[in-house]
Amino acid sequence: MPATLTFSRIYGPAIRTVLTELANLRITVFRDFPYLYEGTPDYEKKYLETYMQSQRSLLFAAYADDRMVGATTALPLTDETDEVQAPFRQAGYALDEVFYFGESILLPDFRGRGLGHRFFDEREAHARRFGTYRLTCFCAVERPSDHPLRPAGYQPLDAFWTKRGYQRDPALRSVFHWPDLDETESTSKPMVYWTRPLC
Repeated sequence: MPATLTFSRIYGPAIRTVLTELANLRITVFRDFPYLYEGTPDYEKKYLETYMQSQRSLLFAAYADDRMVGATTALPLTDETDEVQAPFRQAGYALDEVFYFGESILLPDFRGRGLGHRFFDEREAHARRFGTYRLTCFCAVERPSDHPLRPAGYQPLDAFWTKRGYQRDPALRSVFHWPDLDETESTSKPMVYWTRPLC
């Protein structure tokens, strides 16, 4: 029998109460393609500090028994780092009208149960409740179709995101840095943004 899931909404500084388990989950999930991320707890805690410092950030977490098995995050773009804000600023967006969605992560055993949609529903509802945001967005890493570590049968999430009403905007791009599993140092990774009006 599949495990029964429970859910928790955690806001702003309170995210610190689950920091270790969230960091460990991110490290586990992001080792897989397309991120291939060789993460460390220290790096994760530094990255997540952005969310803990935001008064309007959300962590929506899924639990099987007492174990965090999935999570998704969101916060105002104005609370994000300069590298995330930069392409929107350059394109002339009003940053205070944009809500940024962080990554959605889920252990393989719990996929296929509709949680991808639930994660978007929760983040969109959270952004909508403030009444001041007009756009939601997220970014995704771009990997070449012939990447040597691309698994056979891998299906990108583009079709799922499109069905959710998001559009890929090639004009909105950032470059993030992290070490892949086969790398000893951080290298640049192209990131492209997807956006959707917040209706």
